[in-house]
Amino acid sequence: MSVDSTSGVGSSVFDQLQIKSPSTGTDKELGKDEFLNLLVAQLNNQNPLEPQGNGEFIAQLAQFSQVEGIQQLNGSVDTLLSGYQSSQALQASSLVGRKVIVPTDSAVVDTSESFKASLILPTSSSNVYVNVKDSAGSVVGRVNLGEQEAGNISFIWDGKDSSGNLLPPGTYTFEAEATYAGETKGLYTLLPANVDSVTLGGSELMLNLAGLGSVPLSQVQVIGQ
Repeated sequence: MSVDSTSGVGSSVFDQLQIKSPSTGTDKELGKDEFLNLLVAQLNNQNPLEPQGNGEFIAQLAQFSQVEGIQQLNGSVDTLLSGYQSSQALQASSLVGRKVIVPTDSAVVDTSESFKASLILPTSSSNVYVNVKDSAGSVVGRVNLGEQEAGNISFIWDGKDSSGNLLPPGTYTFEAEATYAGETKGLYTLLPANVDSVTLGGSELMLNLAGLGSVPLSQVQVIGQ
């Protein structure tokens, strides 16, 4: 007895998952519905004198389960990504108009009130100070902190020059220095800035700070009122 089987039916279903599109000649990947149709067709048209072995059938079902699992995983990842983006947007809206502390040496200062900031001192020093420069780079004030132990050191500038005159509001640079190990060395400063707007997208949320430009959220040390 001879059996006329469908072309390609004797091969594994997964051998048929990549087919050529008749119109473009390019590879087209079949989905799970097409896979099941191929599997049923293969079982219906197999040679009854040489039926497909249980081992091969189970292997094909296992492959189908793997494909289904990958599709479900992709769906879960898409859901998590959508939730993360929504969380970013919510976080962004709550930051606009608030003040943050970032590692920078410049800040927009309202000299009508005391300007509070801090510096990072890596080791104890007998002489710590902060020079205040205007937008032209001229030293217009100085904050003397004297002897300090290592750590995060707070300082306050009253907005006045060395003669006690109140300076106009604007952008100022704070150049912190300390004497240790027989040298005078520059220090990192942490200054406040207002969040004007937030840029979404990319790998990280970007904060657009007044007078400073954009900084990534990861650089923010403190979020204030």
